Amino acid sequence: MSKFRIPEDFLWGGAISANQAEGAYRENGRGISNIDLIPHGISRMDVKLGKVPNPVLDKNAYYPSHEAIDFYHHYKEDLALMGELGLKVFRTSISWSRLFPRGDEEQPNLEGIAFYRNVFKECRKYGMEPLVTLCHFDIPEGLIRTYGSWRNRKVIDCFIRYAKVCFREFSGLVKYWLTFNEINIVLHSPFSGAGIAFEEGENRNQVIYQAAHHMLVASALAVKAAHEQDPEIKIGCMLAGGSFYPYSCNPKDVWESVKKEQENLFFIDVQVRGHYPSYAGRMFEEKKVSLKIEDGDLEALRHTVDFISFSYYASRCVSADMENKTANDGNVVRSVKNPWLQTSQWGWAIDPLGLRTTMNQLYDRYQKPLFIVENGLGSKDEIAEDGTIQDDYRIDYLKQHIGAMKEAMEDGVELMGYIVWSCIDLVSASTGEMSKRYGFVYVDRDDEGKGSLQRRKKKSFYWYQKVIKDNGEYL
Repeated sequence: MSKFRIPEDFLWGGAISANQAEGAYRENGRGISNIDLIPHGISRMDVKLGKVPNPVLDKNAYYPSHEAIDFYHHYKEDLALMGELGLKVFRTSISWSRLFPRGDEEQPNLEGIAFYRNVFKECRKYGMEPLVTLCHFDIPEGLIRTYGSWRNRKVIDCFIRYAKVCFREFSGLVKYWLTFNEINIVLHSPFSGAGIAFEEGENRNQVIYQAAHHMLVASALAVKAAHEQDPEIKIGCMLAGGSFYPYSCNPKDVWESVKKEQENLFFIDVQVRGHYPSYAGRMFEEKKVSLKIEDGDLEALRHTVDFISFSYYASRCVSADMENKTANDGNVVRSVKNPWLQTSQWGWAIDPLGLRTTMNQLYDRYQKPLFIVENGLGSKDEIAEDGTIQDDYRIDYLKQHIGAMKEAMEDGVELMGYIVWSCIDLVSASTGEMSKRYGFVYVDRDDEGKGSLQRRKKKSFYWYQKVIKDNGEYL
């Protein structure tokens, strides 16, 4: 039997994001963001993928982010539940448009600052460290309309102004920061990931990678600003993680998996190493991308992150012949169905060993501390006649993944913490549904936005409470 023990300062946590939980989308000076323009229903995916050049609000459509689970008005109740759960760290994000409604103002919205200060103080009240993402699929509509979002380098200055305000105003309250959530998702879902939509005839790759360059420069300058504000701040990058397996041992499939790993890790290579990777030249050539890099950009990239955070829900599987293979349902990152793995109700491969593989690969590649900031199971939950929610399937999923995490730590991987997505039910980023539930706390709301918003603890709440209390000894 292994004698491995998780360190006592390990950060067990739970996560939400502003755009999936807060609601109150026009209250107290908040402006509209890209996510507020993404409806529920049949047109959702076209808007997310940037296929709608200038999305506007449709009075006949339902927009889940507008009210979400109303964390904005329920945060004290919700954080009290998280305190009862025993979280060591509470991951959330700041809505950029709540601080800068258009995005390009010189001065922030003071009501927005007051809200987040109250949230972070409430976290501290329960002994929870806030881990805060500056940009969690979030950019003000004003920056999209005026500048074309991240395709325009003027947005870098707007982001840095916003970041500096955050570091200054929440100094002493927030020690852990992330720059961009799942920065690599801009490749797969450009509008939801970064507010990028395409005009007819545009070179999609050129637009995406030029925007990505601006995001990478902005991320590096935010790291610089954070360390100047407080050298004790720890600021990381964030990857939508999951290894790419070759579908077979056919060398063409293996090479395809190598290329997909490079494409996926490209952003993190820059954010951790401080320069573009060796394979970038040929990758850009094949994608017909010609980056415009201005004086000072490459120097700026040298401001590297303190740690690497990532989400892990599933591994991916790729083939040189993707078109003639059965695809996994529900994945924004294209993946062939892996015949060795079961899938969730939404078609995501369930692969606990893949987490151990991903952790080893990331740590071997970068030799920097890792932080799992999202891992969880989206599933339909039913309320039993006695009022309980017996989500044993979620407990089983998390138990297997925490077990794999511990194995990776015993392999020698340095891991700061483990955060479950999510600690409370919220709007699914992929589908816009409430019925795709992830939380330890059930929220009475349906896919059409109806319900009392009553909070109710699930069986998994009490299980995770014990996991934290025992520091992962007894799963």
